[in-house]
Amino acid sequence: MKFEKYAISEAIKKNLVQLGFKRPTDIQFKSIPSILKGEDVLAIAQTGTGKTAAFAIPIIDRVHREKSSKRVFGIKCIVLVPTRELALQIGEVFASLAKHTKVKTFSLIGGVEQDAQIRKLQDGIDVLIATPGRMFDLIHQGYLRLDAIETLVLDEADHMLDLGFIKDIQSIKRMLHRKHQTLFFSATINPGIKKLAFSQVKSTAIRIQVSPEDPVSANVSHAVMFVEMDDKRFFLERFIKENLDSKILVFVRTRVRAERVARAMERVGITAITLHGEKDQEERSRVMNRFKAGETNLLIATDVSARGIDIPEINYVINYDLPDKAENYVHRVGRTGRGTRKGVALSFCSTEEEERLKEIQLFLNKEIEVVKIGKKDYDSTLDLSSGKTGAEALVEEHEAWLRSRKKRKSHKN
Repeated sequence: MKFEKYAISEAIKKNLVQLGFKRPTDIQFKSIPSILKGEDVLAIAQTGTGKTAAFAIPIIDRVHREKSSKRVFGIKCIVLVPTRELALQIGEVFASLAKHTKVKTFSLIGGVEQDAQIRKLQDGIDVLIATPGRMFDLIHQGYLRLDAIETLVLDEADHMLDLGFIKDIQSIKRMLHRKHQTLFFSATINPGIKKLAFSQVKSTAIRIQVSPEDPVSANVSHAVMFVEMDDKRFFLERFIKENLDSKILVFVRTRVRAERVARAMERVGITAITLHGEKDQEERSRVMNRFKAGETNLLIATDVSARGIDIPEINYVINYDLPDKAENYVHRVGRTGRGTRKGVALSFCSTEEEERLKEIQLFLNKEIEVVKIGKKDYDSTLDLSSGKTGAEALVEEHEAWLRSRKKRKSHKN
């Protein structure tokens, strides 16, 4: 069934054509009719399968029709997300799908001045995409009211609930005075979180699960290389130099390691930018825009970005460090192989990370293909690098990081 056959407004159909949407994905096909009917939905589907459009299309259609037939006041839908990057990304999807309609959308995030946000809210918003912190700030200050809410959406519901936002969600639902629809969307969900999610929807809620036996899209190929921790930067250098025209997203455990790996790459002539929680929102947005625009093909990030990057052209995701939680592997590698594109997820696994690898494979319910490295090839990779090795390089990297941190603090003061 093509989108042109759906009972949605012509304006939205026009937008879908311009965006290259022809047929709905599985999650869209199964979710849109139920959401249009006003039913509660709890949906689990792989990353990169079009979950955002699955709830954005029917929500925009409903609000557009209401505003076309009568005067409508107040925010009709709130989409709650765990990270600023994801809020901005979803806001872009809503904005592109709402063109030529009467629907006004806005992303509300922390880390930026609130005055401009307050003015935007006072101008009138229909769909608000928000992170909980800034949303509650404005509710408590009296700038944001939820009286007219008809639909509450939790995207990345597992992460929201796992972070302990359940009390915030319950608080929001108590503020919704009229009958409303609740939608939970996620790529992964464990039994405990599922129970919490079910407690927040009607007993008649539609439960949709697409490809539950494999939480990662079939478009993503997986591979792992056994590389010792201190040698990882040399293998990353080699991989990048062998794939210079590819867009590569590298995940590390901490922001300190993100900066350290970036400096290691720059010492061997590879331009890298970093994304992590220590950067303010303006800087994080600037980094994302540079990566999207192709100013650099290498982005090194912490898990703050695993759920907020939707760049179709990412060719490779490299797990420089394996994630602490197996489900985060799914969200990381879901940044490639999105839509109909193919992608590759390559992990570097050190001796001390082998237990994490086992947990990831158990979560995926399959083994990850091992890229075998002979001793000669391993040693030649280390020899090819022009970077410093051993303790000398680590000390130099740490001292450089301390200098940059002091510099940032002096600028702030």
